[in-house]
Amino acid sequence: MNLPMDASFPEASISFPMLGDWSIDPSPYFSIGPLTIHWYGVIIATGFLLAVIYCSRRAKEFGLTSDNVFDVILLGVPMAIVGARIYFCVFHWDLFADNPISVLYIWQGGLGMYGVIAGAILATVIYCRWKKLSLLAFLDMVCFGFLIGQTLGRWGNFMNREAFGYETDIFCRMVLTLPSGVSFSVHPTFLYESVWNLIGFTFMHFWSKKHRRFDGQMFLIYLAWYGFGRMFIEGLRTDSLYLWGTGIRVSQLVSFILLLASTAILLYNRFVRRPDPENMFVNRQKAALAAEIVAETETGSGDSAAAERPEDASGENGEEHGG
Repeated sequence: MNLPMDASFPEASISFPMLGDWSIDPSPYFSIGPLTIHWYGVIIATGFLLAVIYCSRRAKEFGLTSDNVFDVILLGVPMAIVGARIYFCVFHWDLFADNPISVLYIWQGGLGMYGVIAGAILATVIYCRWKKLSLLAFLDMVCFGFLIGQTLGRWGNFMNREAFGYETDIFCRMVLTLPSGVSFSVHPTFLYESVWNLIGFTFMHFWSKKHRRFDGQMFLIYLAWYGFGRMFIEGLRTDSLYLWGTGIRVSQLVSFILLLASTAILLYNRFVRRPDPENMFVNRQKAALAAEIVAETETGSGDSAAAERPEDASGENGEEHGG
């Protein structure tokens, strides 16, 4: 079966032969009274909520606060949506050329993950400059939220039967069976990416607890990890965005560039720069707070000593006058 680009088969049943002879046919949406709610939106919202909770709980480890997390969300969410839409429209302009206003119809689909990341990073840059916070430390925290959102978000593609790969007979293939009875086996690329991101999140979570040595390190590891996986997974998908008039997949190219750049910077810091962990934003904050406490203690001790010996001061003054 020749699958069309951007194919979606929401009415197809799903099965994985390696898991046995069974299939499921979940509806892409459910209804509450007159309200229709799509599972894709529920899954995205759940991933977003878990990302916020996680980042809020770990904010202190990066020299930040939960308030910083909630504040940046107000700016980051709309900018991430705008970035995702711009990314898609730029490389699919032929879909909007005849009716440019349709660029605003985001409910019809058409968002790009790298646009989400770019929009969120831009929002973080603006917020950190406004609050005078360390951008790199903030990105170290935010990248964990990206991984959580990406891990869960891909299951929205599963519910819609979209974002899958080319037809294949690989052992972990996904079989889609249409109501007409026609079946085809494809790469479950949504699953590949979800599992890859989950592994990356798990590794980075535990590694960052003891081995983080400079601000920006976790963000660079995230870019390298995600870029490496996406570079290969994107090559299997049937719905890729292509660089204008070429056969180059945009996300694959971006992934390759990010992988090379982030790996080079990580190696430079590891073998050349060798940064001192004491220079991290969180450690500088701790040092400044400790110095402030010491200064207040010394000032308080001096004031207390003077207050406890008023007669000495007056005696000395008296002797001076008497002399």
